[in-house]
Amino acid sequence: MSKTTITEVKAKEILDSRGNPTVRTWISLASGIEGKSSVPSGASTGKHEALELRDGDVSRYLGKGVRKAVSHVVNIIAPKIIGLDALEQEDIDRQLILLDGTPNKRKLGANAILSVSMSIAQAAALATNMPLYAYLGRKKEYTLPVPLINILNGGSHADNNVDIQEFMIVPSGAASYTESIRVGAEIFHHLKSTLKSRGYNTSVGDEGGFAPNLKSNEEALDLILESIQKAGHVPGKDVFLALDVAASEFYMDGKYVFKKSDGAQKTVDQMIAFYINLVERYPIISIEDGFDEDDWEGWKILTDELGKKIQIVGDDIFVTNMDRFKKGVKNGIGNSILIKLNQIGTLTETMNTIKYAQEKEYTAVISHRSGETEDTFIADLSVACDAGQIKTGSLSRSERVAKYNRLMEIEDELGARGHYAGPQPFSRFISQA
Repeated sequence: MSKTTITEVKAKEILDSRGNPTVRTWISLASGIEGKSSVPSGASTGKHEALELRDGDVSRYLGKGVRKAVSHVVNIIAPKIIGLDALEQEDIDRQLILLDGTPNKRKLGANAILSVSMSIAQAAALATNMPLYAYLGRKKEYTLPVPLINILNGGSHADNNVDIQEFMIVPSGAASYTESIRVGAEIFHHLKSTLKSRGYNTSVGDEGGFAPNLKSNEEALDLILESIQKAGHVPGKDVFLALDVAASEFYMDGKYVFKKSDGAQKTVDQMIAFYINLVERYPIISIEDGFDEDDWEGWKILTDELGKKIQIVGDDIFVTNMDRFKKGVKNGIGNSILIKLNQIGTLTETMNTIKYAQEKEYTAVISHRSGETEDTFIADLSVACDAGQIKTGSLSRSERVAKYNRLMEIEDELGARGHYAGPQPFSRFISQA
């Protein structure tokens, strides 16, 4: 038995940032080292994602308990992996996939499988006396990601009248990752003051961004631009804007219904015109999920119209799934993929998808979920893979800030071996030139 042999597996039902249950798993090694990880949960979820197993018992947590997933970790997965070497991540992940045996991990639950996969990596990193990013990356130099900071919420993440789910700032003009966080924090606080001065509510949504009732989606952009300028930064030079439209959330009977704001119903062509108009009027560098997860035609038109000007990010349409992503690449859908560990269920599958994206010259944006925990795994993952971009919410709520703080720690650890991505991920786009 080597020091990195798995000797014990434990799991527990804990709470995420929305007060809903999720899975935390501990992996113990022969050396006494213990790695642990907690799985996030999405509110705006794509129907093609791997299955997040819930109990369905309405007498507990309104049916959202995860005792079944915990039981699967302890009673089904543990006996199969105890005695294996934690350094063999790919082999163990492959065995977890085979043990489940379904296309979307519905038998054991992607939440159960992912909690084990992540915890194994954490334990192995500790056992080799390496930070997680170094254990996963094995490089001499690393890239610190540009944060896409969600400072104003709508859609499924807020109880307001704004349809677009996330309005983000992208401080790509900062000199370092740490400076990008300072820039973002200053804009965040100026936005709060701006909202107060207009008599708007300054409570926050699931991801820590402000969630006021506004006159229109465009007003959200105007308020953010004003706040960027008040903070002393230049929109379109120091700081860009990014949107997560989450259009699947308001796609109904072949049309896009802006049900939270003015009730307008837009066709694909009208949505394209809407996006073109926004990009012409505002320094938008990225649009995520501009069309429904199965509206491949709309995605293709959007990519053709704006794909050389801005980043077109696929989340619900790709769901970190290699098969769906390959279909998208083949058909010229988007130029970027959002990466969420719990959409696919293992670390190996996630890293393979990132690698494939980079090979095909798609950008990759590492992402949190609206139901988060204090786990900072994705911060290290973004550095390990040189992803160049990360979105992990606003600069409030500790489960969001924990990831930003971890990245600042990593930047300090790396010193001259770490380089802030800055404008590089967006260099191909005309809007950035």
